[in-house]
Amino acid sequence: MHPMLNIAVRAARSAGTVITRAFEDLDKVEVEQKGLNDFVTNVDRDAEAAIIATIRKSYPQHTIISEECGTQTGEHDEFRWIIDPLDGTTNFMKGIPHFAVSVALQINGKIEHGVVYDPIRNELFSASRGAGVQLDSRRLRVGKHRDIKGTLLATGFPFKQRQHTEAYLAIFNDLFTDVADMRRNGSAALDLAYVAAGRIDGYWEIGLKPWDFAAGELLVREAGGLVSDFTGGHNHLLSGNIVAGAPKITAGIVNKMRPHLNEALKR
Repeated sequence: MHPMLNIAVRAARSAGTVITRAFEDLDKVEVEQKGLNDFVTNVDRDAEAAIIATIRKSYPQHTIISEECGTQTGEHDEFRWIIDPLDGTTNFMKGIPHFAVSVALQINGKIEHGVVYDPIRNELFSASRGAGVQLDSRRLRVGKHRDIKGTLLATGFPFKQRQHTEAYLAIFNDLFTDVADMRRNGSAALDLAYVAAGRIDGYWEIGLKPWDFAAGELLVREAGGLVSDFTGGHNHLLSGNIVAGAPKITAGIVNKMRPHLNEALKR
């Protein structure tokens, strides 16, 4: 394992310990509302602090970009740790055991290492660019479907961007006529990890942030998958509109989306 990936794993597991301890007594969790349908807990912040402390111990001059603390620019800004300490906060708050820690390292603009850790199931998904993706010690590949007919897809509702509800529902309806079923699990990081593992055939969501998908995108790519925006391009890094799956599944989803995209979703 690459030394930097090892630090990412150590950081994710450290945050996972904080989260699982808190999950045993949710009555003590403190919740704040950051915005419309957007919550943060003291556990998010404590898990974030655990990740940052682990990274800083080995790489004190690297930049850190996190959901809760924002950007902490380091002297060596070419190294950027992109972290989500608790992806699936609403699930966590409600006692639904489906959430994850996401840690990615971007070097000179490219994601080189990524970890998604599910502390409840103790499943660690990890990847380094060019070295494949693993679930613990087992190599992963995306699913073998070549057409969206009969597939299992995952999605996320645009609860923070409800102006896109009409377009979203039209896309959902068109896809739903072909797929076997659709899932809305509540954690983008785990959805992408599940695509990499072949548990889910494809995934799409509107308006994600870099910390939601930085590690997961690398997992999918290293498992042989394709990640794009809603037009099949690469603007998802800016728009946050993401499609992921085996190459033909991603293309199939994009083709179904195309007639329903408003101008904002084409960017």
